[in-house]
Amino acid sequence: MPKVILLSDFSEDYGKSLLRGITAYAKEHGPWVFCRMPLFFRETLGADGILQWARDWGTDGLIAQLYREEDAEVITQAGIPLIAQDFKERFSNVPNITGDYYETGKLGATYFLQKGYAHFAFYGFNTFVWSRERAQGYEETLKQHGHTVYYFEHEKARSGELWYYKPSSLSQWLKSLPKPIALMACDDDQGQHITEACKLAGIRIPEEVAVLGVDNDDIICNISDPALSSISLAAVQGGYQAAALLDQLMSSRSLTGPSIVVRPIQVIERASTDMFATSDPAIQQALRYIHQHIDQNLSVTQVLAQVALSRRAFEIRFHAITGLPVYQYILRLRMDKFARQLLETDKSIYELAIECGFPDTKNLARQFRDVKGCSPNEYRQLHSMPL
Repeated sequence: MPKVILLSDFSEDYGKSLLRGITAYAKEHGPWVFCRMPLFFRETLGADGILQWARDWGTDGLIAQLYREEDAEVITQAGIPLIAQDFKERFSNVPNITGDYYETGKLGATYFLQKGYAHFAFYGFNTFVWSRERAQGYEETLKQHGHTVYYFEHEKARSGELWYYKPSSLSQWLKSLPKPIALMACDDDQGQHITEACKLAGIRIPEEVAVLGVDNDDIICNISDPALSSISLAAVQGGYQAAALLDQLMSSRSLTGPSIVVRPIQVIERASTDMFATSDPAIQQALRYIHQHIDQNLSVTQVLAQVALSRRAFEIRFHAITGLPVYQYILRLRMDKFARQLLETDKSIYELAIECGFPDTKNLARQFRDVKGCSPNEYRQLHSMPL
């Protein structure tokens, strides 16, 4: 019966989701015995102390959030399989639980572009890979559309402390930004810091600053006032895959393997981003109409009928604001909603297609693959929680 040490921050939703995936795998393929080690052992015991504890307990493997390559080497040099959850940087000497952080930033940028924003900001840490690469994906996507990004980063934050921030300096920065502005935070904790600072500064959300977090931590998102929109991650699947990999390593007594990449799924919209930012009244009306009738098989002609513009003028202005042709904007929005339904219900693809206004399921499958890169069935299998 494998004995596995888990060393991570299980107080937040990302760590809890990893744990759900890990335990789901263990129930299917175990039984396993777990030691859920407090994260502060990383500081109080250090790598040598964790290794001694692991030896005394007879540990077969570890999944651990560590800071340094040297810490990982202490464990693996003792012949104990380890999967490291990256934090400051990715590990080069062991398999990682990491994320497609760049793609997460791209998703945030695309979401805001589709809402018509012209001003953008990012709030995070330049010393942590998960924040830095989210910022890179966000900024580079926006640069492709001719936009720049305003930054406020925690230059004084220590590697083990994500709570360092001064509301006064943060509020001063927020006041200095052009409005309305779309702001992506590196995670939900920092997104909630933004909403707090905005309230203290008298800045309206989302009318002046729209705020988007990452992790979709339900408690943090709903502590925020207004409730925080967030990018959900496939962390449960990541935990399941990490457990499967650790099982292989423990069976073979191997210390090397591929990294587990936790991918972004979708934006979960709440009140903090619930508006369209464009000052163009015709495009704002068109966007509102599209979102209100997204379950219908909308045509560009139907949308055009809502505005007093020629088709050519409308299409030029719409593309300039959203970065997409009208038909492509509608298609992406409909596919996003269909994708959410795939994960939130157990209904068949045919049933969901009818409910979402897609009468032709073959054409739907082709369009879905064009937008999401896989079939509806593959998407559901990839992102659904293991049972």
